[in-house]
Amino acid sequence: MRLKAIKQTFHEALDAEYGKEEVNHFFFMICEYYFNFKRITLAMEPDYSITETEAKPVFDALESLKKHEPIQYVLKSTEFFGLEFQVNNAVLIPRPETEELVAWIIESDLDKIKKPLRILDIGTGSGCIAISLAKHFENAEVYAVDVSEEAIAVATQNAEHNNVEVHFIHADILSVDTYKNANFKLPFDVIVSNPPYVRELEKLQMKSNVLNHEPHLALFVEDHDPLKFYKAITRLAKKHLVNDGLLFFEINEFLGNEMIDLLQEHTFMHVELRQDMFKRNRMIKGINKL
Repeated sequence: MRLKAIKQTFHEALDAEYGKEEVNHFFFMICEYYFNFKRITLAMEPDYSITETEAKPVFDALESLKKHEPIQYVLKSTEFFGLEFQVNNAVLIPRPETEELVAWIIESDLDKIKKPLRILDIGTGSGCIAISLAKHFENAEVYAVDVSEEAIAVATQNAEHNNVEVHFIHADILSVDTYKNANFKLPFDVIVSNPPYVRELEKLQMKSNVLNHEPHLALFVEDHDPLKFYKAITRLAKKHLVNDGLLFFEINEFLGNEMIDLLQEHTFMHVELRQDMFKRNRMIKGINKL
């Protein structure tokens, strides 16, 4: 079967929904994933053909895309901070703004800490934050928590794939007893979290491929208490961050002022709200003072 003909089938099936350029992007991502086939190859070899057996996963991917399944779940893989991560619908697909959060942490002069750096990532999902930081800070002790055993399994696989050591902890941050759980008795230099922050009232603004496929457990929070995860994590951070330790959050763009108030109420100093590449209030940092 000629790839050029299969590409045309993709356009006929998907252009009305996604647009021509997006469908081109999907098609070549799929070809590269399954055949290590570069976009330029089809231009240079317009008669390039594959067997029916080779074509089956390509057409399976097409059927998934028709159902609005995200391309990252279709391929069970995505890139984050230059690393490859396996993903499925037990974990959120890593976003570019989360890469910006990781970059902010890396920019924060942590290399000057003489003792082994200790980092805690809460709500790790695919492990993208924890693993990226472990890859950059090679001598750091990195811990990562998630309430979902399925997410922990995905993150563990990703740590192995990227050849880093991360200590994964299955725990519910809303109910964990910080005085009894040994995993939370350690002093940390950095605590970071991208917890659920999308309010139920914001569901109508979300695309169907997110609503129907990504895990609601990792996305949504009740309208009446949208900061409940941030409150619990901030209390934990106050107890377990070292003096001058750093607390980082990815946040709901509409709740920046409330997040500033929360960190200041817990006596975090030099609280900084930062925008992402789309000029949305998406990240916040505070410094712990004992």
